[in-house]
Amino acid sequence: MTIPMISRKLRGEEQRTVTSASTVRVESDIAPPIVRIKLVNPPLNVLDLPMTRELHQTLTDLESRPDVSVILFEGSTRAFSTGVDVKAHLPEQIQEMLTSFHAVIRAVVASRKITIAAVQGACLGGGAELAAVCDMVFTARDANWGFPEIKLGCYPPVAAVALPALVGQKRAAELILTGRQIGGDQAVAIGLANRSAPAEELDALVQRTLAELRQMSPAALAHAKKAVYAWDAIHFDKGLARAEKIYLEELISTEDAREGIIAFLEKRPPKWTGK
Repeated sequence: MTIPMISRKLRGEEQRTVTSASTVRVESDIAPPIVRIKLVNPPLNVLDLPMTRELHQTLTDLESRPDVSVILFEGSTRAFSTGVDVKAHLPEQIQEMLTSFHAVIRAVVASRKITIAAVQGACLGGGAELAAVCDMVFTARDANWGFPEIKLGCYPPVAAVALPALVGQKRAAELILTGRQIGGDQAVAIGLANRSAPAEELDALVQRTLAELRQMSPAALAHAKKAVYAWDAIHFDKGLARAEKIYLEELISTEDAREGIIAFLEKRPPKWTGK
C-alpha cells in the first residue's frame, strides 16, 4: 500500500481539499482554532503503517500552528477505528508498527492542543487507545468499545498504562484481561468517555464543546492542559516504555503470540500452549 496523500492546505480561510486516496484526512472546514482529523481507511479504519506515519506527521505539523488550539479526531459512522493492522502484530513487523503507532500516541499525549475524540461504531484496540488518550471523548451510545488483543495472545500496551488512571485498576484489568466489549453509555459510566448521546445527536454534543473552546485563549488552554497532566505525564512516559519492553522482549517471542495472530488471520480458533 502506498503512503496516502494528505491535505496540507490548512492556513487562512476554511478549506476542504482532500485526495480520494487519503487514509488520514485533515480538514479545516471547522475554522481555526479548530482542526478536524478524519480517519478514512474503509471499511473499519484499520491503523496500518502508512496511516500511523501520516497521523504522526500531521500532528507534528499542527503542533507548530499557533492558530490551532483544538484537534478533533473522527472516524466513520461504522467505525472510529478497529485498531492496528493485525498482520503487523507478527514478530517480523511488530517493532516497526508498535514504534510508529506509539509515536502517534506520544504526540497526542504531549500535544499542547486540546484533543477530542468523537466516537461512533467500532472503537477497538489501538483505535480505543487513541481515543482514550485524548483530553475529551464523546461517544455514540451504540458505539462498541474494547481492547480485544488478549484474544490474539497479545495485550494493548497503551491501555495497560493509561486505563488504570482513567477507569481504575480493577476495571482496567477486566477490560484488558478478558477483552470484553462495552457500549458508549458504559464507557461514560466508568470514565473512559465524557458524555454519550444517540448517534444522530453526537455531532451536536461535540459542537457545543467546540463552541465553548473557541472562546478560550489558546495560550491559556495549552498551559492549563500542561498543568492538568503534569503528574500523569511523568508516569505515562515511564509506563509506556516499560510496557513496550515487555511486549517486544518477552511477549512477542512466545509461541502463543504467533499462534494467536496466525489463527486470527486463518479464521480459526487458536491452539494455546502456554509457551
